[in-house]
Amino acid sequence: MTLQSILGNFALILFVLMVLTGIIWFLDRFYLRVQRRAKADAALAAFDARNVKLRAEGIKLESSGRAELEANLLRQPTWVEYSGSFFPVIAMVFFLRSFLYEPFKIPSSSMVPTLLVGDLILVNKFTYGIRLPILNKKIIDINSPQRGDVMVFKYPKDLSLDYIKRVVGVPGDKIVYRNKRLSINGTALTYTALPDYLNDDSLNYSKQFKENLSSVDHKIAVVEQAPPINLSGVQDFPFKDNCSFNPGGFACTVPDGQYFMMGDNRDNSEDSRYWGFVPDQNIVGKAFLVWMNLGNLKRIGTFFD
Repeated sequence: MTLQSILGNFALILFVLMVLTGIIWFLDRFYLRVQRRAKADAALAAFDARNVKLRAEGIKLESSGRAELEANLLRQPTWVEYSGSFFPVIAMVFFLRSFLYEPFKIPSSSMVPTLLVGDLILVNKFTYGIRLPILNKKIIDINSPQRGDVMVFKYPKDLSLDYIKRVVGVPGDKIVYRNKRLSINGTALTYTALPDYLNDDSLNYSKQFKENLSSVDHKIAVVEQAPPINLSGVQDFPFKDNCSFNPGGFACTVPDGQYFMMGDNRDNSEDSRYWGFVPDQNIVGKAFLVWMNLGNLKRIGTFFD
């Protein structure tokens, strides 16, 4: 694992911080605190004995000195105090983002018009099963990805990168893409024309359609003059012999344990057409909500299919 991938793996960084602060918290709670208490008791006993002696000699003492001495001796060192206070917060964040919901930011326009650049989204981490943090190994199977789901996954060519696309094909499906129209297992998808879509970044218009994918209606954008697939961009990938490519499109049969992903911005998306299938072990979770977009506050609270 390279330094860049480690620094890019926030879950790993969070895990290391949780372990370090947790060790300090437990060490303080079950050892250092006991040592401080024993040291304070010994010092207070000596303090009391000295006071008894001084009183016998007729010297009047201030009673507040004992409480101050005890407080000073029981006070946590600064590094222990901060570590102990951070531990429960870090542990809670680690649990929430590892097993329940994880936030992501949309960096590109590959999922336009469904998701825009700058959208901050939430991903359900448990809907496809419970996975061990860091290792991403599934330990409890719950559901499988379905056609039409918007899914976050580890990019097969670089596992340090998270990608987001739409599930177009599940294991066993035969996907055919011709003239920018999909057919799955011999059944052509239905498309309804919508008003042209204006891309705010490029200020260019794209043709927009409502695509019905296994009863999931969602919008797609296409550029009429662009080819269905750029053959020069197709890379080598596992199970590539399950696919055939030509200038008009492609046909692929999805292997067991694999998924075929495409972006909704069909002619501006690097997806399974170019780098292949997504293995089940690469799955991160199902995206479902835009919880923030600082550049477009109307996006806040947008649920999407």
